[in-house]
Amino acid sequence: MAARSVCRAGSAAGRALLWGPRPSAALLTLTRNRGAATYAQTLQNIPETQVTTLENGLRVASEESNHPTCTVGVWIEAGSRYEDPKTNGAAFFVEHMALKGTKKRPGSAFEKEVESLGAHLNGYTSREQTAFYIKALSKDMPKAVELLSDLVQNCALEDSQIEKERVVILQELKEMDSNLADVTFDYLHATAYQGTSLAHTVEGTTDNIKRMTRGDLASYVDTHFKAPRMVLAAAGGISHKELVDAAKQHFTGPPFTSKGDSVPSLKRCRFTGSEIRARDDGLPLAHIALAVEGPGWADPDNVVLNVANAIIGRYDRTFGGGKNQSSKLATLAVEHNLCHSFEPFNTCYSDTGLFGFHFVSDPLSVDDMMFCAQGEWMRLCTSTTESEVTRAKNYLRNAMVAQLDGTTRVCENIGSHLLHYGRRIPLEEWDARISAVDAKMVRDVCSKYIYDKCPAIAAVGPIEQLLDYNRLRSAMYWVRL
Repeated sequence: MAARSVCRAGSAAGRALLWGPRPSAALLTLTRNRGAATYAQTLQNIPETQVTTLENGLRVASEESNHPTCTVGVWIEAGSRYEDPKTNGAAFFVEHMALKGTKKRPGSAFEKEVESLGAHLNGYTSREQTAFYIKALSKDMPKAVELLSDLVQNCALEDSQIEKERVVILQELKEMDSNLADVTFDYLHATAYQGTSLAHTVEGTTDNIKRMTRGDLASYVDTHFKAPRMVLAAAGGISHKELVDAAKQHFTGPPFTSKGDSVPSLKRCRFTGSEIRARDDGLPLAHIALAVEGPGWADPDNVVLNVANAIIGRYDRTFGGGKNQSSKLATLAVEHNLCHSFEPFNTCYSDTGLFGFHFVSDPLSVDDMMFCAQGEWMRLCTSTTESEVTRAKNYLRNAMVAQLDGTTRVCENIGSHLLHYGRRIPLEEWDARISAVDAKMVRDVCSKYIYDKCPAIAAVGPIEQLLDYNRLRSAMYWVRL
């Protein structure tokens, strides 16, 4: 039995104690035993992910459980990386339009039908993915599949609705400009992958959104919303056979009849060690992001790099623990008041990635925080200890099991895995990969990606104290006498 089911069973028993007759001692013992599932038992009892590929190339994947609800979604290999400078923003615009009605269910009719099920519909767009998913009662899974099929096949793209969404998106772009963390990461992509499609923002430019036409959006959908580039994923109290039957019924018309369509080849996005600085002394805090080129999704080095990031840890002034945290960088940040927050990241794409850290600090602490953060990188490359690795591996295992909490996270995991890896990687396999990591592997892999590499840097705000790029580059190695 999965851990999430165990926890719910325990909660139900607790409510019975409050509202009903007192259960027998045997029942209490059984409840306690069920609530004490070990980590190994949790991994072993996760349901198998079943995958079926239809004749048109659509992959249908599901994980059955005893949930009374389910999440069903379509994950599409499409995003801002598949756009050019003139069409940048089309995927984000299409995501907005897809949720505003179809040819069969125009306008509010689509929303009302979703609400009549008591369901929740959502979607998102990233640089390499577009997704739409519905969380509903398990018995309504066939209806959810029908709605998703209608959404991706028959998006209305009405001219009047396009103009309304254009205003909404332009307002969103203004609001995003005030989120300096997002702005910093967009700048980081722009400088790290300059001149390539990964340099594009997901949302597109204001000029592009203003001039985007119905023809542009329809062309994007016709080009990218194809069966071989899609995964229909589901998790919860559903039957895989019923899911496949529903997919065969609803995902068979245009554009799903084009069996021969394949994914357009992506050009290699070359990483460039460079920087973007947007100095604004009127802002209260500086946002700094520094990254080196990391591996793509399928590279096994990602597991080791995630362990390294867990060693670095993350910190925010609102956290408890203070200088007693296990993270050495967090301890320095607390003792010397270096920053308001910091967080490492490992952002992966098909053939490349960004491995780095982002921090927010006062103007006069930028240099000290950067010095300590780069010093922590060098320490990872040269003197990582086994005790640190053991602690980091436990942290990753905890985060991995947390993905089992709820059908939506599981469903997203299934859809993303099939696009990234071509299969759903079981948690037992992830656990084995994590267990195989030792301190020497961390030192070797970190040296491979970090040591003496040219970083990409993005800085926003009062950044006068940020040293010259050549000085920051020289801190990417240690000279020892």
